[in-house]
Amino acid sequence: MNSNSNRLAEGGRIDRGRPLEFSFDGSSLTGFQGDTLASALLANGVSLVGRSFKYHRPRGIFSAGAEEPNALVTVGTGGRREPNLPATMLELAEGMVVESQNRWPSLAFDVQSLNSLFAPFLSAGFYYKTFMGPTRRAWMFYEHFIRKAAGLGKAGLQPDPDRYEVRHAFADVAIVGGGPAGLSAARAAANAGARVALIEQDFRLGGQLLSERRGSEAAAWLQAMEAELKGFRNVSLMARTTAVGLYDGKVLGLVERRDDPQAAGQARQAFTILRAGAIIFATGAIERPLVFSNNDRPGVMLASAARTYVNRFAVLPGRKAVVATTNDGAWRTAFDLAAAGAQVTVADLRTTLAPALQAEASRLGIVVRAGTHIADLRGGRAVKSARLAGMGAEIDCDLVCVSGGWSPTVHLISQLGAKPVYREDIDGFAPGPFAAGQFGAGSVAGGYTTAEAIETGHRAGIEAAVSCGKTKPVPAALELQSAELSAAAFRNVPAVRGKAFVDIQMDVTIGDIALAHREGYESVEHLKRYTTLGMGTDQGKTSNFPALSAMAALRGTTIPETGTTTFRPPYTPVAIGALAGRAVGHHFKPTRRTPMHEWHVANGADMLEVGLWMRPYFYRGAGRDVNEAYVAEMHLVREAAGLMDISTLGKIDIQGPDAATLLDRVYANGFAKLPVGRARYGVMLRDDGIVFDDGTTTRLGEHRFFMTTSTAKAAEVMSWLEFLLDTAWPDLRVAVASVTDEWAAMSVAGPRSRQVLAAAFPALDLSNEALPHMGFVEGEFEGRALRIIRLSYSGERAYEVYVGASAGEAAWRRLIEIGEPFGLRPYGVEALGALRVEKGHVAGPEIDGRTTLDDLGLGRMVGKRAGFVGDVLRRRPALGEPNRQRLVGLKCLEAGTRLSGGAILFKQGEARQGHGRGRITSVTYSPTLEGYVGLALLAGDVAVGDEVVAVHTMKNETVRASVVSPVFLDPEGERLHG
Repeated sequence: MNSNSNRLAEGGRIDRGRPLEFSFDGSSLTGFQGDTLASALLANGVSLVGRSFKYHRPRGIFSAGAEEPNALVTVGTGGRREPNLPATMLELAEGMVVESQNRWPSLAFDVQSLNSLFAPFLSAGFYYKTFMGPTRRAWMFYEHFIRKAAGLGKAGLQPDPDRYEVRHAFADVAIVGGGPAGLSAARAAANAGARVALIEQDFRLGGQLLSERRGSEAAAWLQAMEAELKGFRNVSLMARTTAVGLYDGKVLGLVERRDDPQAAGQARQAFTILRAGAIIFATGAIERPLVFSNNDRPGVMLASAARTYVNRFAVLPGRKAVVATTNDGAWRTAFDLAAAGAQVTVADLRTTLAPALQAEASRLGIVVRAGTHIADLRGGRAVKSARLAGMGAEIDCDLVCVSGGWSPTVHLISQLGAKPVYREDIDGFAPGPFAAGQFGAGSVAGGYTTAEAIETGHRAGIEAAVSCGKTKPVPAALELQSAELSAAAFRNVPAVRGKAFVDIQMDVTIGDIALAHREGYESVEHLKRYTTLGMGTDQGKTSNFPALSAMAALRGTTIPETGTTTFRPPYTPVAIGALAGRAVGHHFKPTRRTPMHEWHVANGADMLEVGLWMRPYFYRGAGRDVNEAYVAEMHLVREAAGLMDISTLGKIDIQGPDAATLLDRVYANGFAKLPVGRARYGVMLRDDGIVFDDGTTTRLGEHRFFMTTSTAKAAEVMSWLEFLLDTAWPDLRVAVASVTDEWAAMSVAGPRSRQVLAAAFPALDLSNEALPHMGFVEGEFEGRALRIIRLSYSGERAYEVYVGASAGEAAWRRLIEIGEPFGLRPYGVEALGALRVEKGHVAGPEIDGRTTLDDLGLGRMVGKRAGFVGDVLRRRPALGEPNRQRLVGLKCLEAGTRLSGGAILFKQGEARQGHGRGRITSVTYSPTLEGYVGLALLAGDVAVGDEVVAVHTMKNETVRASVVSPVFLDPEGERLHG
């Protein structure tokens, strides 16, 4: 590899005054500002850039755009290591570190290239046939080796230090594609007064105009157009941005990338959700390859790509070139290669050629071979010679340029399900009728000349602007007189022999397609999955049409009858970082804080993540660590008064004439007869009869209820209610709304709780008669609504206080200040959980998606009720088995021992293996009982008073315990009713 040995002395759109150093597989190379990685590699004489997916055959650079199937590389080191990037789309940057992929031990000598010797055994679908025996589990053995042999690059395991972003943007007219059609459309729409977003995946605008020679009329037109568009304040030029997805409502998903090192605070990639009033698709067309023996050798390249490297990057990719074509368009490549100093032979499949083409070829010294095609290539790591059909001698060459016509780039347009339509005049699939607010321009619509692109783009720009209500006068299109040749294809693909590849990346040959046809996989969707055709990173951008042509010929049908595969987002691979943006680590989901969060932190609370919420775990003022603090906080609640932040509970406002009917259907226990001003504990079931969630609902008025759910299930319950109202009971006149964030909530619990609240809110009557257990009163706090519901989770007299979120901290401070003489102190969730265990209340560890009402001792709540969700399936015999695990309490039998959550329970004397008789779900130290107690789910044949053994294998613990009632404290409820 000689530094820039293939670089032309002049020309190109590179800045020769700004050289850039980079490395490829450890070798230091040089390129220039304006190069892509692919052009820089070619300039340095690098022809071998990778190995194929299955056979590990040598592969070279094939294209100059996003359709590249071969030149996939890994860029970066450490946390910035990113695999499977097409070298053709990477803007060269100083210090870029690049590795080839899918080879071992080196690119030049790849051991797995031996796979080619076993090609007869590795044909289409081989993994479905070969690796199924001799035993049923044989595949599990083979899979490791198959996956290791296949695949492409490997991602890094270190954290990515770069920043990514997700953005939202808006435009009247979004234009996808910055070629002549897109530029003309942008100019027209902008003049009409529309806000325009011009989206181009390349780092330069111009599309195929960039492949024209510098100093040409096309180059002057492009320069003038860019200058004019940059002068519009209502135009956003979005280079380096790929439209990867089209979604409902004229929404585009865009990925903007930066290949150079980022400045501080700058995003490496950004995913933009663009909402547009109208969309113009000017996505261009992709050149089709030709299928012949050994057409995958390094040095085989699309004709348009070779022209791009010569004119845009001043790189001569070969000294001796064969241009194989079926159309006039590829002759321009032959002319430009010859003008750059290459020896060129044109092999045109057509027998009749335009005199103008032959005359120009003669002037440039190009050898013309009409009515022939390439039959085979020679060479290993680079092409050496080509054998033409019907010609005796081989032609020495180091570059083969192929062109089988063009396919409109309909991928993005088709992502919402619009099927492309076959057109005879272009021998390809073009977009069908566009949806409202969508327009096409340029070669994607079948107009392959520059003049057509400019005209259709101008017209589409005006129409799109008008659809958005923008009707200012628009000047005539900026014309460009081009001497280009027609690209209309002549398709008469000859039969081929040998290993002729259709999908170069996935190693799918013409023989694989024939095999799929013989085995009945004739549908294009079946063909795709059976052969893996089009399933690589390029999604078959160059292979789709040749594959359809081959299958149509085998089936004896037309190409439109054969059909196309389904196009889905993304158009090109997208880094997960771009989709995630800043939503990583603690920002993966929003962190929710209660209105009193700052007070907790300032007053010594250790905060704990509970789902999405941050809640006080314990307060440092109560103890040195959680084990000491929660016991002290339990004493506080049992003996005086405690204050707990319960703002995290789900809160749902339910209103409407049928609100009570809804609650009667979703709760297992009845709510229709609940009096106004009263609350009731309720349990919801899933459809299968398993307990879903529990909570309390208060009747505020005849047709209005206030539901609270557990913190963990708040979103699920809300979603479930909406689902039922939308699907099962659309006739119910009910509205539900989540008001979780509208209310700050706090619980005042303990023997002195009534005294604290009476002092804090003297206008309210909180006597036992006015506010009994499960009662409700309303009032005001500093001019805002105040609700107090008397209910208990701890077993003590307790009240839930609700105020507007903005007044939450003020209400909290009022209670802390007024409650101080009564011994009121805050307590955290560890103490809360311990208090509920003492009282025998079930929570998440018991409501774990496997338990029924009877399992939890709640069956008596239902009685003979029927007609609620889950009622039918809860009566299944298996759920009523007498030996099902039921809720019980456990007490240690030996002083100084403690129970552990998750321990397996066995009866004394039985073998300690398997799942035992049950498991411990919740454990706490009980200061009231002066020992450890726990709740457990235990088989029904183990009675209260029996002895069990709790075994925790991971902790190597074995503890004797007695089975008791799950209600350890105040079973008569005197404390909470007093």
